[in-house]
This record gives sequence, structure tokens and C-alpha cells, in this order.
Amino acid sequence: MTGRHRETELARRSRARGLAAGRSLPQIADEIFELCGPQFGTTRIKAHRLAHGIALADVIEQVRALFERDGKPVPGIGETLLSAYESGLKRPGPEYLHYLCTVYRVEPAALGYEGPCICGNGHRAPGAGRSDAAQEPTPELVPRQREPRTWPTGSDAPGDGGEEDENVLRRTLLQLLAVTGAGAVIEPETHSRVFGAVENIRRRLDETLVSGTVSAAMLDQWEEATKGFGRQYMKTPPLQLLCDVLLELSSVRRAMAHRQPVDLQRRLCQMTAQLSGLSGMIMLNLGDHRLARSFFRTARTAADETEDRALRAWVIARESLVPLYYGDPKEALNLARQSRALAGQTPCPAQAMAPIVEARAIAMQSGSTGRKEAVDQAKRALSRARAAFTQMSSDDQQDLAFGYTERQLYFHEGDALVRLGETIEADYILQKALSQYGPSDWLDPTLIRFDRARCKLIEGEIEEAARMALETWKELEDAYRTDIVVRRANDLIRQAEKAASGSRIPVLEELKDAVKARATRAEA
Repeated sequence: MTGRHRETELARRSRARGLAAGRSLPQIADEIFELCGPQFGTTRIKAHRLAHGIALADVIEQVRALFERDGKPVPGIGETLLSAYESGLKRPGPEYLHYLCTVYRVEPAALGYEGPCICGNGHRAPGAGRSDAAQEPTPELVPRQREPRTWPTGSDAPGDGGEEDENVLRRTLLQLLAVTGAGAVIEPETHSRVFGAVENIRRRLDETLVSGTVSAAMLDQWEEATKGFGRQYMKTPPLQLLCDVLLELSSVRRAMAHRQPVDLQRRLCQMTAQLSGLSGMIMLNLGDHRLARSFFRTARTAADETEDRALRAWVIARESLVPLYYGDPKEALNLARQSRALAGQTPCPAQAMAPIVEARAIAMQSGSTGRKEAVDQAKRALSRARAAFTQMSSDDQQDLAFGYTERQLYFHEGDALVRLGETIEADYILQKALSQYGPSDWLDPTLIRFDRARCKLIEGEIEEAARMALETWKELEDAYRTDIVVRRANDLIRQAEKAASGSRIPVLEELKDAVKARATRAEA
């Protein structure tokens, strides 16, 4: 008899004896966990299914029925995903966890997961008894979920990128999801804990990369999730998206901790590079350029393992935005040229992105190189970017995070032209870019509006520039007023005050007070 069949047989006997003795299903699940866990690595969530005596397909149908009952679209959950939950390879998201708790009529702790359910209500079945782990006087903060595998590169100890760091992200994600809309405000001390957990998880990734078996179906799901995060990049509050991305990244890391077949290992490295690069992009938006650079270094390490020149070039092109936004155009120019050289003649996003960064960096240095020379160099780089864009695949032209879209091309081209003082051409191109963004997109449209305000400022219309910037600021909810937006607003305020030469402009004062009030709240 195989281990799997032996596990099922022992669970069946335990269930029969428990029902005969009048014990509740949660009590029987506890007994199965204690009996089968040491021998077969049976997790708490799997013990509950075995206690109910049902198959994976039965649980899936119940979850789908509950989604239909609540008027929600039927989810794509399948046996592969549920099996990954039961093996400990993947953790259910807040919504799936809620419905699994509903199916088994227990709290998350009974299934081996810390914290309350996202719904804020109890799921415990009447008369469940003390065996429900959620009813113990002192529930475990770290799930007792048993892993059938061991880690070859150290333990997942708190503070070391393991379960406790993931719990920090889960608690933050629950807090963000519990607030309607995008108005969640995270306390400064919570920011510190979250960023500490983010750094620990990233460090564990580095350890794993230099230290694998997972199914092809699970890899397909992870790759689809990675694409989904890319689609959410412009629409989701950055801190919320960061928590989701890092939890997914932790699941990928666990799989990478074991040597996999070469083709699967390459796919895992590709996802790690993409998710780490996306984390770096989010950290840049949140204002932590040190962590952003750390994530891009991790992404480089993973991309190098894939031997995919296009992916490696994409990571470096994205990394070049860190010095570009934080005042080091020379380094940005150097990284952009590295990216372009690595991309070579291969049609890919970096082949278009890198020349754009070059143009923006050249424009930032136009004061030292001479305006005419800077304009000529920048426009040649923009021409290369447009030519490369036409060679990209349609999929890459529609991917905001891992590809490069036409609206991003217009935005970045317009930004370079603003810095060069070519305001008429810049404003025309920025308007074209803005027309292609939807109402739920936030970051690029916000920066585009600030660039258009700068056009007015350069043309001497100080009051109109301040009015446009203030209107843009007021339209943003607090969760979207990230460091990169605050820096852009402060840059415009400084330039407007310099242009005003001491004259008092009421709308400029109002903008300055609004931005200052946000900084005061963040420091409180």
C-alpha cells in the first residue's frame, strides 16, 4: 500500500471511530492531524477534508456553490490549486480562505492559518467543542502546518524571511482589504514592520538562488498569477499589491529551495526575476530606493539563471528608473545603455525602454552638456525607441509591467521633451498619452498631469501650473499619494516659487499646504 493510500485508510478509520463515539468533525480532524501528520506530513487543512470524508472535487464544488450564492463570478479554483494548499506549497488568499472556512465550518486557525477571517465573522459549527483550534485559550500564532519537505538553506525563523514575515504581510493585506476603496492609511510603525518583512523575504530569495519538485500545472498557475500582478500594477494601491506579490514570491521560493528539472527551474527563475522586478518597481513608487535597488539585484540574479537576454535587459531597464527618479542621471544613462547592449537586436520591451531612459537622462543633464547638443542626442534616442517599439510583439505592447505600451512610450517621450523645454510638442504628446489611460489607472496619469503643469510653468503661467497640480493632487486618494508623487509635487512647487520671485500666489500656497499636510500625517 502506497503512503498516500495508507494515509487515506488511517483517516477513514479515524473518521469512522470518531463518528461512532459521537465526536464532532473538527475533533476528528484534530485526531487525523495528530495521527497522520508525523507519518505523512498531513496538514490541518487536509485533515479537515479527510474528516469530512470527501474528495478534492467535492470541496471545489462547495466553494463554487458558495460563490454563486453570494452573487460572485465562479472562481477558477481547481484540484491542483487545492492540492497545493493541502501540501503546504501555497497559502489560500483571503477570499478563498474565507470560503474554505465556510465549507469546513471552522476558523482559519483550525485549518493551520493565523489570524481572523477576512469577513470578521465566526465560522465555527454549533457544538464543535474544544477541538476547534481557533477556540483554544492560546491559539498558535505560527500555524502548525507540517511541511513534508525540509529546507536546505536554513530555517524559516522569524526575522529571516520565513513564516512570521509572511504573517506581517498577511495582516497588512487584511487591514487594507478591510477598508472600502483605496483610502486605507497605514501607521508609520506598520510601514516599518512591512518593509522589514519585505527585506527579510528578499534576502531569503538571494540565499535560495545561490543554494527543487513542483508540478507543471502549479507553475502554470504561478505564471498566470504573475501576469495578473502586472495587470494590477496601475490599478491597485502599491502597498496592497506589494503584500500580494511578496506572498506569491514566497511560494515560488519554497519550490526553488529544492533542485528541479532544468526546464522547471528556468521557469521558476523567470517568475522570480519578474516578481522581484515588480517588487522593485513598487518600492520605487513607495519611496524606498534602497529596497528597490535590492530587489532589482535579486531580479538580476534570477534572470541570469534563465540565460534570457530579453528578461535580463528588462530588469536593468527597470532598475535604471531608480537613479533617474532619485537624481543621478549619469548612472541612469549607464544602466540604460547596458540594457540596450544586452537586448541587442532582439525585439523586446527593453529595446524600446532603454533608449527612452537614455533620452530622459540626457534631458536631465542638458544644463551641463548644452541645450542644442542635448536636444539632438535625446531626439535620436527617442527615434530609436519608436523604431524598436514597432518591432515588439503585440503581447509586449499591451503589458504595462513586463512589456512596454504605446501610452507609456508617449508618456516617457513627453517627459523627456518637457525636461528639454520643448513644451508645445511635449504637451501634445502628453495629451495623447493621457487619452489612452483608463479611470482606474493612477500612477502614470498622475505623473503626466504634473508634466503638463510643468509645461505651463516653463511658459511662464505659474498660477495655471499650480492650479493643474493642485487639481491632480486633490483627485488622488491618500493611499495613492506615494513618495514618487510627493517628490513630483514638491519639485513643481520649488520651481514655481523660484519663478514667482517672492510674489504670493494663493493657489500655489494652497498646493504647498496640501502636500505639507500629507507629510505631517505620514510622520505623526
